[in-house]
Parts: sequence; structure tokens; C-alpha cells
Amino acid sequence: MAPDGLPDQVSAPRSARLTFRIDFDGGRLGHGKIELLEHIARSGSLSAAARAMDMSYRRAWQLLAALNAMFSEPVAVTHPGRNTNGATEVTPFGRQLIVTYRRLEARLVKAAEPTLDRLLAPPAAPALRKAAKRDRTKRRPNT
Repeated sequence: MAPDGLPDQVSAPRSARLTFRIDFDGGRLGHGKIELLEHIARSGSLSAAARAMDMSYRRAWQLLAALNAMFSEPVAVTHPGRNTNGATEVTPFGRQLIVTYRRLEARLVKAAEPTLDRLLAPPAAPALRKAAKRDRTKRRPNT
């Protein structure tokens, strides 16, 4: 342990991924709710979407209710009693929400890549850091 109380060596992470969420007045929209909508769009079923995400039907229903309450238009509608070919349908607004979120996510990930790469890069060896510092001090004009 170093004198400042920090560990002598910290292992660098091997990978990083950017996640984000949007905080609206009426709730939060993040990758989990978008993934739920994507599963509903594929399967046409809230219960199948819940199983695909390894979550309870109750939790999936709560997330969908929160999504529908968040916006002035529903993102998905359920058809009670319809047991064939699913009973939940993503609305056109819900599909546009998925597309918009994923496009924004792609733009943010692309913009963050250089920074994430720098964070993942191994730190320079102490001798290299000292040499770089010497080089910088040599270039300073005399004043």
C-alpha cells in the first residue's frame, strides 16, 4: 500500500462499454426498457420478452407500464385474453422510440471510443514517463 492509502498497483480493466439513460420528468429510459420493447416487438408477447430477459412477468409488466406512463402515446398495447401469437404489440411510436434510442446510442458510443481506448490503454512505464517529461522540459523557451 502506498503512503497515500491507495493500492500500489491497480489492475486495468480489459474492456469497457458505454451505457446511458435519458431522465424524463415522468421516468427514466435506458437500455433495459429498450431491450424489453425489442423483445416484445420480436415475439409479440410480454411473457416471452420477460423469459428472454430472465425477468419475472410482473417486473416486465411494471417496466412496460412505466414506459406507457412516461409518454403521451403508448409504446405498447396489450390484448387481454389473446393467447395465440402473443398478446402485446409495440406501437408505431414505440418502434420509433427504439430506433431513436439506438441511433443516439450508436452516436454516443462512436464519440466515446477514443476516450474509452485511452482509459483502457496500459499506463506508460515509469522510465518512459520520465523521458517524456524531460523532452517536454527541454522544449520550453527560456523566459
